[in-house]
Amino acid sequence: MVEAADGAEEEEESERAEMLGAADAALQRNGLLPGKEAANGGGCAAARGGPAAEAEAMLPAGGGRVETRLSLRRLAVLAVFSSYSLVNAFQWIQYSILSNVFVRFYGVSFAHIDWLSMVYMVAYVPLILPATWLLDARGLRLTALLGAGLNALGAWLKCGSLAPGRYAVTMAAQGVCAVAQVFILGLPSRVAAVWFGPAEVSTACAVAENNFWFSSLALQLGTAIGFLLPPVLVPNTPDDIDLMAHNISIMFYGTAIVSTLLFFLTGVVFEEKPKYPPSHSQAVLQTVPPEDYSYKQSIINLFKNIPFVLLLISYGIMTGAFYSVSTLLNQMIVTHYEGEEVNAGRIGLTLVVAGMVGSIICGLWLDYTKTYKQTTLIVYILSFIGMVVFTFTLDLGYLIVVFVTGGVLGFFMTGYLPLGFEFAVEITYPESEGTSSGLLNASAQIFGIIFTLVQGKLTTNLSPRAGNLFLCAWMFVGIILTALIKSDLRRHNVNSGIMNVHIKAVSAES
Repeated sequence: MVEAADGAEEEEESERAEMLGAADAALQRNGLLPGKEAANGGGCAAARGGPAAEAEAMLPAGGGRVETRLSLRRLAVLAVFSSYSLVNAFQWIQYSILSNVFVRFYGVSFAHIDWLSMVYMVAYVPLILPATWLLDARGLRLTALLGAGLNALGAWLKCGSLAPGRYAVTMAAQGVCAVAQVFILGLPSRVAAVWFGPAEVSTACAVAENNFWFSSLALQLGTAIGFLLPPVLVPNTPDDIDLMAHNISIMFYGTAIVSTLLFFLTGVVFEEKPKYPPSHSQAVLQTVPPEDYSYKQSIINLFKNIPFVLLLISYGIMTGAFYSVSTLLNQMIVTHYEGEEVNAGRIGLTLVVAGMVGSIICGLWLDYTKTYKQTTLIVYILSFIGMVVFTFTLDLGYLIVVFVTGGVLGFFMTGYLPLGFEFAVEITYPESEGTSSGLLNASAQIFGIIFTLVQGKLTTNLSPRAGNLFLCAWMFVGIILTALIKSDLRRHNVNSGIMNVHIKAVSAES
């Protein structure tokens, strides 16, 4: 009996040593400044080498798992964040889906209206690195408040542009909303990782994926509402500018009131993190002192990660194509179906809602299988096929066909968007989720600007088909890049390893 107990203890100690060694290696990759591990460890930590000792210090004396709990506040955090993400996405698309209306109202060209959408992309590129640094250095709560506050401020500024000739005012207001977006798009993966844990999903060791999908779906739902509501609230009345201004004011003031309410709710609900870590991967990361984290080193590590670089480009291509199609959808539809502004919005709604269904299905599939690369590649290929079919059926003269092909395209193209985020978090763990998602979004914005400008020119000067074929060619390149990505599910492996140690330790002690 004694020998058996000693053998069990030796096996347990060996497994704990392996776990700590893995944690040490992971933390060494996580942007830690060289030489600081031992300096900050102190006492036994210094003797053990810093990060590994800190990880061990979290474990109970008996060698079991660190205590993890789920906070009830997480649901309120998720609801408020998803709500103001929705409103920001709504404000992004509300001009583009009414491009012909705002061209008449402000007396500008279609290119000017396209820039009201592209300003979101332009603002994101130079501001994402400072915003990501702020998220890592100052925390989740401050970043969330900035996103919600700027979103409300931009909405109120738009109320000052309710007259012809005030295009500059509405552009400035949209610019403020664009800056707010920078503080929003990098948060879903951080909110999911910090607040949600393994108990949230049916498959053991998964970290808050269903909740991340919900946050991403909020962005998609905001875009869907942006396609649906504006054409209903602001019908095209080219002969009555006063009525047009009144209708636009209803949309602008309503958005401002909702945004302000959500800003105050953010201040009440958001906290930096729960009292207890929700997962073991978060418990390991929380052992790193803030002063040991190097944002610059984290960026360097990500760009040395070849699979992430390939994903960075392929994700940018797909998401940039989605941004371009969303921005130019009204122009494409009205070119072939004159006077169908409301149906253009409904087609956009169909595209995004179908994508939300695709996101849910992909999320459940990943929850069960963890086949990140395979799922991402298949969805990419099907998105390409959907884009080709949409391109060659757009001008057939049957709106019902456009609804169907648009829905198929949206199911896969929009459904791909959250896939890229979660795949990136897996292959870059333990780097900051905010940093990896921020870089993905920056890539998407850059490609979105290029694609929108080129496709817009091709659509105006040639035809919508020419613009769509341009996107098809780039999406084919994205398929090749996705196929080259090596799947290394680091986060999933860390959680699996820790939980397996716990199971074996309990078995030995019993």
